[in-house]
Amino acid sequence: MISNKKKIQLYKELLRIRLVEETIAKKYSEQKMRCPVHLSIGQEAIAVGICNNLKKKDKVFTAHRSHAHYLAKGGSLRKMIAELYGKFNGCAKGKGGSMHLIDIDFGVLGAVPIVGSTIPIGTGAAWAEKLNNSKNIVVIFFGEGATEEGVFQESLDYAALRQLPILFVCENNRYSVYSSIEKRQSSNRSILRLAKSIGVDGLHLDGNNILKIYNKSKELITKIKKKKKPFLLLLDTFRHLEHCGPNNDDILCYRPEKYINAWLNRCPVKNFKNILLKKKILTKKIIRKLNQNISTEIKKSFSFAERSKFPKKKELYKNIYA
Repeated sequence: MISNKKKIQLYKELLRIRLVEETIAKKYSEQKMRCPVHLSIGQEAIAVGICNNLKKKDKVFTAHRSHAHYLAKGGSLRKMIAELYGKFNGCAKGKGGSMHLIDIDFGVLGAVPIVGSTIPIGTGAAWAEKLNNSKNIVVIFFGEGATEEGVFQESLDYAALRQLPILFVCENNRYSVYSSIEKRQSSNRSILRLAKSIGVDGLHLDGNNILKIYNKSKELITKIKKKKKPFLLLLDTFRHLEHCGPNNDDILCYRPEKYINAWLNRCPVKNFKNILLKKKILTKKIIRKLNQNISTEIKKSFSFAERSKFPKKKELYKNIYA
């Protein structure tokens, strides 16, 4: 049973990520963020629902669409925005940009834009956790396009062999840039069956239902920590904007209008707000206050980023590993 207080917290985190991403989209044309951005608008429920069940020392790995995971796990908003501005105060000291977010203090060990690349890295981190007899879990977030890479199957195989404490999380928005999943994968293909054949159990969930994600991931994370066995969670979701960038690209007609409208009607932020309003858990007054507080935080974070300095040339080769 989720308390009303927890439900409000979940809504607040959904709203915070949404407002952050909308502000990035709005300000991107100012040409002060000189890195590509892959926004999480529409996919917030997965990050918030799962990360709310993680401890500070639990580890998270993510890919190019990383903002929601970083913020949901506790990463600093100020440092994230400064990173987008390429400033020395950024979470990667201005060297990484949007696709290389990191906050070791909160267990965000890295975002890497190369498709599928954090799957084996996260698997290695989970192997280290097991060797160290820790009680921590590793969560690896990736899109369905990453499941077409060889390292996906190889990592599942190793995780099953070594019985590693990993929650593999596939965020399926059905498109890899402009290519639908039907054009890339056989209709008979199932990553859940593939995982099961290797020895990794899995589950398919609605990626826009914050309460189901929170409840089920809580159960799964507890089980993984106890039994030290990997698990694959497949979640259907939808990105509202273009694959990379701050704009809407539906004029390109690569996604059917009926499909778009159906998913927009399932917006995880608006729908959860309406549920809480209907049940009188939220009021319009509380929502206004949340919007004001979050908007103030966002404004201060962007001001911090703009005031911050760029890294000096002597920093170019520091903290670089290959």
